[in-house]
Amino acid sequence: MSHHHEETVSKDFTKNWVNSSRFVFYLSLAALVAFLVGASFRLSHETYKGKPDVEIQSSSKYTPEYK
Repeated sequence: MSHHHEETVSKDFTKNWVNSSRFVFYLSLAALVAFLVGASFRLSHETYKGKPDVEIQSSSKYTPEYK
């Protein structure tokens, strides 16, 4: 019975820091890849709509025109 308990403890996620750190590393790597793919997908669907036609007051231009 004691041998079975030691085997279970050695495979436990919280007791074995080598397996847990490997799991956390791969989990964070998968999260990073998912984030990059999602961000790339989102950016690929955004398009530049061009320069908007904005009305600018003539007194606030580089060379102001006063009335």
